[in-house]
Amino acid sequence: MRLPCATQTNDFTRFHLIEKVLDDFRNLFHRKANYQWFVILVIGFMVRYDHLGVTSAIRALSFDGNCYETMLHFFRSRAYQLSAIRQRWCEVVRGSGLLYQVDGKTVLIGDGVKQSKEAYHMPGVKKLHQDSEDSSKGEYIFGHLFGAVGAVIAKSNRFFCIPLKINIQDGLQSAAGWEGSTVSTESHVVQMIENGYEAAKTFGKSIFLLDRYFLTVPALRKLNQLNAGTERKRLELVTKAKRNCIAYEEPVVDPIKKRGRPKKKGDTVYLWKQFTEDPDSFTEAFVSIYGRNQSVRYKCMDLLWGQKLYQKLRFVLVEYDGQRSILISTDLTLTAVQIIELYSGRFCIENCFREMKQQTGAFCYHFWTKALEKLNHFKKKEALDALQKVTDLKAQRKIIEKVQSIEVFVQISCIAFGILQLLAVQEATEGDLSTLFYTRTKAKSKASEAKVRWYLSWRINHLLLQNPDSFITEFIRERQMK
Repeated sequence: MRLPCATQTNDFTRFHLIEKVLDDFRNLFHRKANYQWFVILVIGFMVRYDHLGVTSAIRALSFDGNCYETMLHFFRSRAYQLSAIRQRWCEVVRGSGLLYQVDGKTVLIGDGVKQSKEAYHMPGVKKLHQDSEDSSKGEYIFGHLFGAVGAVIAKSNRFFCIPLKINIQDGLQSAAGWEGSTVSTESHVVQMIENGYEAAKTFGKSIFLLDRYFLTVPALRKLNQLNAGTERKRLELVTKAKRNCIAYEEPVVDPIKKRGRPKKKGDTVYLWKQFTEDPDSFTEAFVSIYGRNQSVRYKCMDLLWGQKLYQKLRFVLVEYDGQRSILISTDLTLTAVQIIELYSGRFCIENCFREMKQQTGAFCYHFWTKALEKLNHFKKKEALDALQKVTDLKAQRKIIEKVQSIEVFVQISCIAFGILQLLAVQEATEGDLSTLFYTRTKAKSKASEAKVRWYLSWRINHLLLQNPDSFITEFIRERQMK
């Protein structure tokens, strides 16, 4: 089939964007072979048609099977730093010019994702409780708990959460003291705040959207501690409170000085009761929620929150379509409408997780090692953790390498999926893509990550032929079966 000239022009633009992004990572690798495998894996994850581990990239690019062992070595190589790759990816996203901002502040989103893993010799696997209401999911699973941070990008009223960093945040604390280990001993909640702040160092002043699970006193203490090191607050938090949340009014200053320490809090305010006890104090307005203008009733209050912390927060009580929520912001300059619209955008990261799993197979890794004792599904709480039993330095080194392999695999998936998003958001309409693929339901003439991936999978060999002088073509052709 002969493609129209417009399609070939767009192909050149798409390939040039991919080439430009990958070229920015070149100086992070001490060996050329490592950089070549990095480029190959990103392309392979973008165009592969199955999610059966690393071998899917070999099949998608028609590589010789002898490349498998060399490809595996890349994941545990010491010729590059994973932290540097994450930092450079943040800089690439910042340079895209697509960041969504509110009052000059970049909008970041964070959340945790649990991935089921049945491997008996995979480090970090532990018993996890699932809060999902999906009946197809078990109440408890064995797997990895990841923490993810993404940035919101937008163009022509199209919004995507582009993943920046995903790492394992539980089940590895026992390996924190090992030689060469980068495992944190902090809780999942505190690590999420730290990751958000690290991203804010690149993007400048930012607003971090988190769900109600992360509204804790340790999280706010860590946030205040990190922000205290700068002249102005670098990271602000917008989240949701639980139904039983209580706050406090500011203490009334007594003009007559009395003995004893001054009060730190005033009267208790039961926030959920405000919906029924004081309905006349609510304001009606039209707010954009999930992309639609909704009529809402809200009430904004600045109160103290947190036992022994008593930090002033902005509470927004929202009621719409029969649903009630309590939203919270550490930024007292945001209006109630801005807080409502911001939190409604937090769902972007859920779409991001779903599409990452379906399009790039971000969590379809199979790294394991016999250096780790077999996982016991019936281990008692007082029993030693499998990692605590590992004392041999060689075994510890192997386990650390497997942890690195897992996180490198997921980070490459983030970059591959992020490039698909950058390509999708650049497409004003589906254009020539709509003529090449049949879809039963049209997405209002908008290209999705899935459609871009399908297109690249179908056109990858044509793109390589059209760009014979590209370093991407050179790296792939060198390892393909002759």
